[in-house]
Amino acid sequence: MSDTKFDLVVIGGGPGGYVASIRASQLNMKVALVESEHLGGVCLNWGCIPTKTLLRSAEVYHMLGSLEEFGLRGEGFSFDIKKVVARSRKVAKQLNNGIRHLLKKNKISVFEGRGKLGGANTVVVEGKDTTSLELTADNIILATGARARIIPNLKPDGKRIWTYREAMVPETLPSSLLVIGSGAIGAEFASFYADMGAEVTIVETLDRILPSEDHEISTFARNAFEKRQIEIHTGSVVRMLTSNKDNVVAEIILSSGKEVKKTYERVILAVGIVGNSEDIGLENTAVKLDGTHVVTDECGATGVPGIYAIGDLTGAPWLAHKASHEAVTCVEHIAGLRPHPMKKEMIPGCTYSRPQIASVGLTEEKALELGYEIRVGRFPLVGNGKAIALGETEGLVKTIFDSNSGELLGAHMIGPEVTEQIQGYVIAKMGEMTEEELMHTIFPHPTLSESMHESVLDAYGKAIHI
Repeated sequence: MSDTKFDLVVIGGGPGGYVASIRASQLNMKVALVESEHLGGVCLNWGCIPTKTLLRSAEVYHMLGSLEEFGLRGEGFSFDIKKVVARSRKVAKQLNNGIRHLLKKNKISVFEGRGKLGGANTVVVEGKDTTSLELTADNIILATGARARIIPNLKPDGKRIWTYREAMVPETLPSSLLVIGSGAIGAEFASFYADMGAEVTIVETLDRILPSEDHEISTFARNAFEKRQIEIHTGSVVRMLTSNKDNVVAEIILSSGKEVKKTYERVILAVGIVGNSEDIGLENTAVKLDGTHVVTDECGATGVPGIYAIGDLTGAPWLAHKASHEAVTCVEHIAGLRPHPMKKEMIPGCTYSRPQIASVGLTEEKALELGYEIRVGRFPLVGNGKAIALGETEGLVKTIFDSNSGELLGAHMIGPEVTEQIQGYVIAKMGEMTEEELMHTIFPHPTLSESMHESVLDAYGKAIHI
């Protein structure tokens, strides 16, 4: 084969695209990866990784204010926002280089430029130097990701009205900040800037923040945020933003119907994302779209032979680990290995605010809506020895079981390091463990994970420490 003919061409080098490329190489395919901007995609360069780095700085800064509680002394603590940002960019760059190394190690041909479908088996790469190259392949995977949703009258200007990109690289810390939207992205930025000293306001159109979470967890999160002096308006709409020289005026319609004008130094738009389905050559194919998202089956097939799509391009949930899992499933399907299709109810969701939030499976509301008879267990972290020792007792673990079968339907957690613990419940669901097996599982002491055990026990009236 020539250097432009491949078994597989992947368009997009994010957590879906680069994982698909590596797995295909492991299966002895000749692979090309086309990326127009950054290997690692939005997640690594402008999303998951740098935001968690920023949040870690904020967490440490917050902890410095609690030294007396731990019998320690210190004074005069401050921060340099430019260095905080620089560290996050350094971490992203390190991982970007790591992915480049992995692609080279797996003998994957990387083409820098914008990839577009030229037909069912053709990809045209438009280079940054205006040159173009045509690649051919038996199979093509679209992994072009997504971008921030823009709403009329709420358009970002990159200076005072930000998307997530500008919010990650502030030159100075704003004294006041409006966050429009309270999903994971909005909650994380609100948490970061509040911990760093900004006066933060959240406006959410729905009736509660973190609306995809279990209602009880959402309410707990709101109370925790408001204790930190974060102002929250739910059931409210930002009708207009007017950017001035030094600030932004927001016209807000509150849930009461009252219209108010408030001034903020900066605004962050966190109102969802849309798929990057434009300008990738879909018009040259019969690939179907649902809005801005490519329609696929459970293995990523679009219905057009040889064309597949994965990750954020295919719709919710917009999560890096979902994209990576889809990548492996898709490639193994192409290779004829008959992989197990991904079940969306098995995908954990994580929000890295303070407190952290993590969940998997059905919410209590959804379980009842689907007709399940349920048993619900709860355990507050105030009863957990490790949480008390850490000085972080604000939290709750909630588990939902099918009363008839003992199946774990859902698990919802809020508190310290719950994003690290949720995988225990994911494994339990994947392994189809019942309440009996979970109750007989030995959890180490003292750990935060004991709260997971206690919540299971509580669902059946057997909790020990409450």
